[in-house]
Amino acid sequence: MKHFLYISAFLFLSSCMKGKSVDLVVHNAKIYSLDANFKEYEAVAIKDGKIVELGAERQILNRYSSDEYVDAEGKEVYPALTDAHGHIFSYARMKLSVNVFGVKNMQELIVKADKYNQKNNYGFVLGWGWDQTLFPEAKMPTNEELNKKFPSTPVALWRVDGHAMLLNQKALEVCGINENTTVKGGQVLVENGKCTGVVLDGAVNKVLEKWQDFPKKKLVESILEVQDELLQYGVLSVHEAGLTHKDLNLLLQLNAQNKLEVQVYGMLYPEPKNIAWAKKNGHFKKKNVSIRSFKLMVDGALGSHGAFLKKNYSDENYHNGILVLDRAEMRKVLDVAEAIDYQVNFHAIGDSTNRLVLEEIQKMVKIKPDHRWRVEHAQVLDPKDFALFTESGAIPSVQPVHLATDHIWAEKRLGKERLIGAYAYASLLKATGILLIGTDFPVERINPMANLIAATKRTNTEGLPVGGFMMSEQLTKNEFMLGMTLSAAIGSFSEENKGSLEKGKDADFVIFDSPFDADGGQKEVFSKAVYAKGRKVYYYD
Repeated sequence: MKHFLYISAFLFLSSCMKGKSVDLVVHNAKIYSLDANFKEYEAVAIKDGKIVELGAERQILNRYSSDEYVDAEGKEVYPALTDAHGHIFSYARMKLSVNVFGVKNMQELIVKADKYNQKNNYGFVLGWGWDQTLFPEAKMPTNEELNKKFPSTPVALWRVDGHAMLLNQKALEVCGINENTTVKGGQVLVENGKCTGVVLDGAVNKVLEKWQDFPKKKLVESILEVQDELLQYGVLSVHEAGLTHKDLNLLLQLNAQNKLEVQVYGMLYPEPKNIAWAKKNGHFKKKNVSIRSFKLMVDGALGSHGAFLKKNYSDENYHNGILVLDRAEMRKVLDVAEAIDYQVNFHAIGDSTNRLVLEEIQKMVKIKPDHRWRVEHAQVLDPKDFALFTESGAIPSVQPVHLATDHIWAEKRLGKERLIGAYAYASLLKATGILLIGTDFPVERINPMANLIAATKRTNTEGLPVGGFMMSEQLTKNEFMLGMTLSAAIGSFSEENKGSLEKGKDADFVIFDSPFDADGGQKEVFSKAVYAKGRKVYYYD
């Protein structure tokens, strides 16, 4: 059962110890500080949620006395992990939706949607996870069979990447979409003069504008379930990669009610209400929420042929993807960001998009060097453009676990020559000296072990592809760990307080039940304890 309990004391030794008084001592541990020298320690003393000292077992036990002691039993202790690119609100809604991940055909999808509709009473069917590459002909689906099964109930089913949706006819009508609908930065697929039901990228926004949300109580419960799952994996911080104004308000409400245990660095979608909020509040930091950035969706995803490429797709040679935002639209947001000192995080998958974004960052960095402009995904680059990362100072934020899924079809989309600059994490790190790492959950698994395996072994958790995918781009374990700790802190302007275990920093750490090591073949990792703040120790049974 996945839950956490407050532990008032782990082991009392204060009666027989002398020394400076602290709140907590963790000892008999393998503490990986992830500081500049990668120092390792055996014990740590903590007071008021801050690290007082790290050192050898005898040194710390002799120098400090505490009401509370944690014997780590020789286990590994790391700085609490940060997922540098995740979607808490999307994952919460996905948990309330019909799960169609891994379905192999439309019949299987419809059966699952029908069972969900009979069980729930929302008045709509929302689903997540279909992937046409798993279907017999690997082609985008159409809504003909959905229309027969659901003639009067709106049905909207997200593709696995979150950049496409399949709608039945009723949902198209509710959202005001037909064969004549055009959307800048998006596409409504039409065959033989009729909507197929598939909408891409910018067109998805027309659905979201009209779609009814889940009841607030249900949504909050689901958000707290996501939080519990994050904590069990040792993930104490999340860079929330895109907040609508509605979700921003809910996040702030949960924070004010002390329901947030995870720390959230929020990226605001630059909709008018969010821009007005940012201008009013500036750099916002209260309790567990920090906000000082915008998220720009510049192109689509590779799996749905929406990533914007310099040349046409190898398997659809009549188009090169979708540019969701052009330069003029980007400039408007960049000017606002520069004026109020907000970071901008650019969703950029295709090589053309990455080139465009890096050119804009080059211009902005001349105005203020330390905006810490981020490129989210940086998934496909022309090898000639890696130098632009070095020149611009842009920070790449990547999700290695994507390659564990994409390796099956990536070469089909890109061809061998263009694949050289894709999922190139070692090259990005060499070009920039920094790499932020996340999972992009719920697009991919939230489990950091799956991410570690993808980064260091270049495979999925089943060891495929055999021998690894583009092994020249593998990361070391230390490079990966920095990406989910100190580098992630730098990417959110919080390195002074978190990201490594050092004197004076927040005592946010995780004790793993078993070694956090891809070589051990372990697929699932749960933390034993997370020291969040103050004097709380969370324990998972």
